[in-house]
Amino acid sequence: MRRDQPARTPSRPFPTLTADTLVTVDFRPRATRPPGPYRRLLARPGARAFVAGNLIARLPAGMFGMSTIVMIAGTRGSYALAGAVGATGLAASALAGPWVARLVDRHGQARVAVPATLCVVLGSLALVLCVHYGAPDWTLFAAYATTATTPNTGGMARARWAHLLDGDAAALHTANSFEQAVDELCYMLGPVLAAFLCTAVAPEAGLLVAASLLLVGILLFAAQRATEPPPRPADRASAPPLRAAGVPPLLVGFLATGAVFGSMEVVTVAYADALGHRGAAGVVLMLQAAGSCAAGLLYGALKPAGPAERRLPWCLLAMTVLMGLPWLSARTAGSLPLLALALLVAGMATAPTMVTAMTVLQGRVPAGRLNEGLSLMVTALLAGIACGSASGGWIVEHAAPTTGFVVPVAAAGVAFVIGSARAVRRAA
Repeated sequence: MRRDQPARTPSRPFPTLTADTLVTVDFRPRATRPPGPYRRLLARPGARAFVAGNLIARLPAGMFGMSTIVMIAGTRGSYALAGAVGATGLAASALAGPWVARLVDRHGQARVAVPATLCVVLGSLALVLCVHYGAPDWTLFAAYATTATTPNTGGMARARWAHLLDGDAAALHTANSFEQAVDELCYMLGPVLAAFLCTAVAPEAGLLVAASLLLVGILLFAAQRATEPPPRPADRASAPPLRAAGVPPLLVGFLATGAVFGSMEVVTVAYADALGHRGAAGVVLMLQAAGSCAAGLLYGALKPAGPAERRLPWCLLAMTVLMGLPWLSARTAGSLPLLALALLVAGMATAPTMVTAMTVLQGRVPAGRLNEGLSLMVTALLAGIACGSASGGWIVEHAAPTTGFVVPVAAAGVAFVIGSARAVRRAA
């Protein structure tokens, strides 16, 4: 062979002798495995940077409520006061959330999210100081109400994906599934981290760490200007999300879905308490979130057939059926480990349902009001969680913990009826 000719790679394996051993050598190029959907998603320019910042900013979402309740109850000795302050903050967030999101749509994520976060940090510091120095009870309500400007970090991340993917339906499905799994992960880890900080470090530690993480995460997230959707000034031609076609029934469906989450949490705690294992209720509920997180990631890796509008009733039906498993387990077995297994399986229906419903919502909300529409979804979920908690608590108080598991099944059934009615009307 001439030196100026490149060596050719053999087209098939060939035997050769090394010492006293005959071996087969294969120099053919190996086929590389194509990257999976999540790897392709995060490989897009700027994606990993804004995801990292958003993940840091989103973890406190599961910390603020737990930190506030443990801190106030531990220092003031009143769970009633702690619950009332937490409920006030929840109600204020539900009212202020769409307003903050509307400003984000009009003026951009960085220009609005950073000052809104500074208000949250100052409000958290004020609450810590009021608790630490024994200020009157009314100051706790006033201080915690100022944290209502917390930006909808999950909504801003989904808006970035919608801008970055620019109409790629398959990639957007994967992105929505990824974001839902992140939501579940943060709501799993946040309360655990908050409880640890408040009990092992100091009563004020959980809230201070949550506020610090939110500020650092938002600053990192806002610094990624290349992936930020352009601000869209108020367009009088585009209808507000509440008046957009098909959005109000969706929000009612999110309200019913929130009732599933709120009632299941209260009833599970009461059931574990009735069995003498109240401390294990948090671990049992974590399994439900773990099942949802795993199902969300799997759902995002698949390519579901048909439009999201057609898939939504089936997802809601699956959620209704699987939510019956905890009730069946509690009624027949009376075992906390079996309830934990039932919740793990039941949780696998929630993430696919949320992802599909969110995809439908994104298709209905005007592009210039996406953050506002997603914030209205959060408001509906929060209102549903509050209603579900109250309903589940009432049933447990006046009937039995086992009977309380009927509430999430009924709430899921209401969501299914709403979703099916929408599908029937569109088909007609």
